[in-house]
Amino acid sequence: MNDASILLVDDEQAILDMLETVLQKEGFTTISKVTSAEEALTACTNSRIDIIVLDVMLPGRSGIDVAPFLRQLTNAPILFLTARTSDFDKLTGFAVGGDDYITKPFNPLEVVARIRSQLRRYLSAQRGQHVVSHSVEESNSQSSKIYDYGRFQVNEEACELQVDGQAVTCPALVFQLLLFLCKHPNRIFGKGELYESVWGIDALKDDNTVMVHIHRIRERIEVDPSNPQFIINVRGLGYKLVQKNNKGIDAL
Repeated sequence: MNDASILLVDDEQAILDMLETVLQKEGFTTISKVTSAEEALTACTNSRIDIIVLDVMLPGRSGIDVAPFLRQLTNAPILFLTARTSDFDKLTGFAVGGDDYITKPFNPLEVVARIRSQLRRYLSAQRGQHVVSHSVEESNSQSSKIYDYGRFQVNEEACELQVDGQAVTCPALVFQLLLFLCKHPNRIFGKGELYESVWGIDALKDDNTVMVHIHRIRERIEVDPSNPQFIINVRGLGYKLVQKNNKGIDAL
């Protein structure tokens, strides 16, 4: 993991230097620093990037503005860094492709913890895709674990989501959350439980993060995301992924 390529994007040089120093002390060796949205786009175009730490308040195009364009270039996790603290700002960040959100002022070690958490899932997914792309036999073998829900299928080893027979792109944490729910059908999980199980950092849990990622899953697997049939919100308790039997009745 420590050889992962990290892109830091912030217009404050002091923050870039501080984060670089902390990351180097934690063993990371491949760190790029840029101060604008345009430079971030160039970096993602010219190099492999495994995670992006992106300031929201950049000169010119903001981090929110550039995130959708970065998402077109890479599926690497995007961790927003900003002084804005409102729920609306957080939801906006997730809606444009962000995977996590840290507010300033921050503890640098918290940033490192979140980077490690994101990288574990992203690099694990990348390794799965690499193995499958080089071994068609393996991807078609009985050892591949596929969760079939009729309209959609989740291939754990290939890290692939198919909806109505078509492959659908899925950011790493969106896929990991869907996979976790597929492994535990018809079981209700609170937002905190989902955050701890998928993100792996109980102390940093954020209900909005789970809510937005559930919405992003629904956009991919539901016929009508506003009237979900698979991922159901059980009022006051949490979410569950409904698995139906061959008669179309919810399985117990």
